[in-house]
Amino acid sequence: METVDYLKILVEGIHSTVVATLNEKGRPVTRCIDMMLYDEKGVYFLTAKGKQFYGQLMSQKYVSLSGIKDKRCISLSGKVKNIGKEKLDEIFVKNPYMQDLYPGETRSALEVFQIYEAEGNFFDISDPKHVKRETFALGKAEERPTGYVINPACIGCGKCLNVCPQKCIDVTKTPCVINQNCCLHCGNCVPVCPVRAISMKSL
Repeated sequence: METVDYLKILVEGIHSTVVATLNEKGRPVTRCIDMMLYDEKGVYFLTAKGKQFYGQLMSQKYVSLSGIKDKRCISLSGKVKNIGKEKLDEIFVKNPYMQDLYPGETRSALEVFQIYEAEGNFFDISDPKHVKRETFALGKAEERPTGYVINPACIGCGKCLNVCPQKCIDVTKTPCVINQNCCLHCGNCVPVCPVRAISMKSL
């Protein structure tokens, strides 16, 4: 899928997410925030100017979020910027419940933020026997998938496959190859490798 397809799942399929920033002591804090709109330029949400969340967004200019529904999860971590009242009317049209939360002129308390450059992860366990994992990038962010990999020291013994919950290791090749799109990142394969050929790293 393309990045915009993941954003559509995030906004229209999941919608409500948990967003993390840092408080004044540098500790992570979270709150539930609805993702309101998306396009090829990013994801849009809003908050009121009087909230601590607003101040954290303005000063840190970075967020991490995760949303899950029907055993499908999307996470985003990246840059965010205030775009003021831009897209505010569109958000209220596409999310009519906002009109009851902030009726009439009370919406003046709200400003819109755009996540415009971020790394993303999609994880789907709706079919537990065949999980799906994908990475994607928004804007100029670099896509940096991580996972367990098998190096050339592998002797092809197949012990890793025996302990793999998803059976996603191809042992017909030497070194064996882990299918990153199905891996649970459980690490079962690491301790059973007799030559210590498996490690987790950025790919």
